Amino acid sequence: MLLDTHVLLWWLADDARLPQQARRAITSEQDDIGVSVVSLWEIVLKISKGKLRVDPVALLNEVDKNQFYILPVEATHALAYARLPSHHHDPFDRMLVAQAMSESMRLLTHDPQMRPYGELVQWV
Repeated sequence: MLLDTHVLLWWLADDARLPQQARRAITSEQDDIGVSVVSLWEIVLKISKGKLRVDPVALLNEVDKNQFYILPVEATHALAYARLPSHHHDPFDRMLVAQAMSESMRLLTHDPQMRPYGELVQWV
């Protein structure tokens, strides 16, 4: 399972906005949860624009403490991105979908705009 950026942030902050269904999914698959470098990049960009206040080093430490693994961006992910239908125009979200597709993973999200990607996306 690959976590969408907001799901990752909500999980790490124990935020009430994270639905119980998502909490159960993460807990039940905790040994096999991926966090994309794309999410980390998105977080750092939001920090630099003043849209998010979080210590990126502490965040990475929390990812490690939760035993989530870091998924790098590979050439196959870029090729999958190029083949995606244009259901959603956010480049970060599209790359997460491409990575999930390439790695035979489900993307756990709370973003309703991701629903058109079908079974690949687990919407909570």
